[in-house]
Amino acid sequence: MEARVARLEATAEHIQRDVSGLKLEIRDLRTSMLADFRMTWGALIAASLGLAGMMAKGFHWL
Repeated sequence: MEARVARLEATAEHIQRDVSGLKLEIRDLRTSMLADFRMTWGALIAASLGLAGMMAKGFHWL
């Protein structure tokens, strides 16, 4: 019985280490996703303003 409990405790410790590692990886992934989102959003705004400017010049609004 003691051997079984010791094996279960070792397995539980291993699982806890894996879960804590996954938490760190997810935190890093969220940070990189936020940076990618901001860059994509900025590019979308820049492209929209550029196209609006081209339309305004083409229709002689400027």
